Amino acid sequence: MSAPIKIGNVTIHRIIEQEGPFFVASQFFPTITKELLDENRSWLQPRFLDDQDRLMLCIQSYIVKTPHHTIMIDSCVGNHKPRPTRPFWNMMNSDRYEKNLAACGCSVNDIDFVMCTHLHTDHVGWNTRLENGRWVPTFPKARYVFADRELAYWTKRQNDDPAACPWITDSVLPIVAANRADIVKSAHAFNDLVTLIPTPGHTIDHYSVHVGTQGADAVITGDMIHSPLQARYPELGMMADYDSALAGKSRRELFGRFCDTSTLMCTAHFPSPSTARVVRRQDAFDFIDA
Repeated sequence: MSAPIKIGNVTIHRIIEQEGPFFVASQFFPTITKELLDENRSWLQPRFLDDQDRLMLCIQSYIVKTPHHTIMIDSCVGNHKPRPTRPFWNMMNSDRYEKNLAACGCSVNDIDFVMCTHLHTDHVGWNTRLENGRWVPTFPKARYVFADRELAYWTKRQNDDPAACPWITDSVLPIVAANRADIVKSAHAFNDLVTLIPTPGHTIDHYSVHVGTQGADAVITGDMIHSPLQARYPELGMMADYDSALAGKSRRELFGRFCDTSTLMCTAHFPSPSTARVVRRQDAFDFIDA
């Protein structure tokens, strides 16, 4: 269990579901060259890259506790979900996530909002749980916050070909059917402490979440970045991107806004501790330990 992060009157907890090597770098970043990887190997290994060139990644949620609300940002893979194309996520049955949630002083009943930065399989899974053969909302009191164009895109894809995105069928549409969805613009200002920032590209309407106030703030990035390599090389796209060029533009804009400040970046997939600050490096950026 990682230590909570205190920023002003906001507390942030990491809820880890899995951590380890999942994808070979050349598969994950289709345009990466052997030369580029070799050039960066000295600082990537062993923390971000293992000795078989697999990226070290974390699958996790962030719990943001403000004076008013307890907010979960992204809900990982989930249990009992058929994910045949990803053996390491297929039909998971683990108590690690729920134990880590309890360790930060939360039960499923304490979550007021679940914000899904985007609707990929490893960010929506715990939205629902299996109860008597039906998928029902895991967090019974929560409203689930989806970006409007994101939800529309994935709903259409699911309608066109349900087999292509089973996670929409079991982890997103049951939330809509239960009338638990808050459908918002990806620039939605939730309140004075929580604002969504549009960071499209990885998916059509991906958002990141800005929490806190100036000088005491953090950005929960979601999948606008997967590896610190993408700070040094913002145009480096990954295999599941909707539009890698747009994702690169989002990285440049967000890092340009927050680099060389005290703003903490809480990344979805960097290995522990997953949090860092962003600084300017030549014509791009770098992450330094917070």
